[in-house]
Amino acid sequence: MTYTISDLEQLSGIHSHTIRIWEQRYNALQPMRSQGNTRLYDDIQLKRLLNIVSLNQAGLKISKICNLSNLEVEELLSKQYSYQSNDELAEFYLTRLIKYGLDFNDTAFSNLIGDCMEILGVSNTYRRVIYPLLVRLGLMWRKDEICPAHEHFISNLIRQKLFTAINSFKLENKNPETWLLFLPEDEDHDIGLIFANYMLRLHHKNVIYLGSKVPFESIHAVFSTLKVDHVLLFMVRSRLEEAVQKYIEKLSEVCKSAKIHLAGNSSVIEKLKEIDHIDCIKTLEDFEKSIQNPH
Repeated sequence: MTYTISDLEQLSGIHSHTIRIWEQRYNALQPMRSQGNTRLYDDIQLKRLLNIVSLNQAGLKISKICNLSNLEVEELLSKQYSYQSNDELAEFYLTRLIKYGLDFNDTAFSNLIGDCMEILGVSNTYRRVIYPLLVRLGLMWRKDEICPAHEHFISNLIRQKLFTAINSFKLENKNPETWLLFLPEDEDHDIGLIFANYMLRLHHKNVIYLGSKVPFESIHAVFSTLKVDHVLLFMVRSRLEEAVQKYIEKLSEVCKSAKIHLAGNSSVIEKLKEIDHIDCIKTLEDFEKSIQNPH
């Protein structure tokens, strides 16, 4: 697999200009060249850059790091570091998780994200580590030749951790407010929905979680059986405007007794018409307000 310097910028969080300087001054990376003289990098170079970024954020100078062998870098990264700010700590976790994901190292990945949740909490881990990680994975996924197996591997480990956190809550039905969570039948990126499940249960809401790829008939079946106060769905993938409009109109008819909350692809959602009755969620802060002020 090959990456351009723009890919490295997106995956590492380091500007292309800085990467070039590190190459020229410190021989940090050794890119290949295409026939058109474009810098190209392989998985080994990407992993080395992620390691360099982690050590640099731990306080080591770039000049010193770049003089280390890959083995010496790995030995340093195996040690614990002290950080002066949570932001640096979060970025350290992010870059290390990407590396463990690329290595298919499930034990290291699971242990590290568990450690992150202990230190930052589940909510902050999602905001500052998991969500940025998913954004970077999305950039990899959009290039069909880049690591689809890595994306599935990492996503499934994140799902496991979030469901473990959800299962730690004591089941209770004291709150009469019920939320129905699902993704339409052509949507399968459910990590955001799982986190929403966690946040709602954290605020003692009753949740009916249907997950991804839910047929419309299943939504109708729930409303035919139970009283639902709120419906939350994500629409992330690109769609034809007419198809989205038709789906939302159909959903609004079935869910007329509940408040609908819609999150996902803003470029799709913003084109919808006659949706004043729908709460369009653009940020995590918007979602928290919806939980706290649901009506």
